[in-house]
Amino acid sequence: MKEFFEWHHETMGKKAAEALKKNHFQACYCRDGKEALEKILELVPREAVIGVGGSWTVTEMGIVKELEARGHKMLNHGKPGLSPEEKLEIRRGQLTSDVFITGSNAITMDGQLVNVDGFGNRVAAMIFGPGKVIVVAGINKLVSDVEEGLKRIRQVAAPMNNKRLNTGNPCTVTGECMDCQGPGRICNATVILNKKPSLTDMHVFIVGEELGF
Repeated sequence: MKEFFEWHHETMGKKAAEALKKNHFQACYCRDGKEALEKILELVPREAVIGVGGSWTVTEMGIVKELEARGHKMLNHGKPGLSPEEKLEIRRGQLTSDVFITGSNAITMDGQLVNVDGFGNRVAAMIFGPGKVIVVAGINKLVSDVEEGLKRIRQVAAPMNNKRLNTGNPCTVTGECMDCQGPGRICNATVILNKKPSLTDMHVFIVGEELGF
C-alpha cells in the first residue's frame, strides 16, 4: 500500500515543481524531509543570517535546530520568552536577512504560491528583501488552483494555526474560518505569487510527506 502513496506523491510533487519552474521559481521535489533538509542546508552559506517565518513545517523538519547547531544568527520571532517589542524587531530584521526560510499555506498545480498572513512580515519577506528565500511545503499543501488554495486556508490552515497559537478566535471552536473581526485575527493579508518576484532568489521544495498545517 505504501508504494502507491509514494508513487502518487512523487508524480504530483514533480508535476507541481515543473509548473513552478515555468513560473521562474527554482523548485524541486524531495522524497522526504531528510532529503529536503540536506538540500536546504547546502543552499545556506555558512555565515548567513537566517530569518524564519512562522512555519510549523520548518519547525517540524528540524531546520531551525540544524541551523542553530551550525552557529547561524537566527531571526526567529517564535522563540519562547520574547517580549512583543523584541518580536517586532526580529520581524523587521527578517526583511533584510541573508536567507529567509518559511512554509506556504498552499501551492497550486499550475505553480502559484497562496498565503494568508496576520502581520504581513512572512509574505513581505517572501516577496522582496532577503538575499535568498527558501520555501518548503509538504505534499498536503498541493491544490488544484488558487480558489482551492484559499479554501484550504479557510478550512484547514487558518483554524489549525489559530488553535496552535491559542488566539481564541471563533475558528478554534467551529474548525473553519468565520471571517472574524477581533484584534487577534491572523488572516489579514492575502498574497498570491503568480510567478517568482523578479528580484528575489526563491527556491521551493515540495516534500513527499504531510507536513505542517
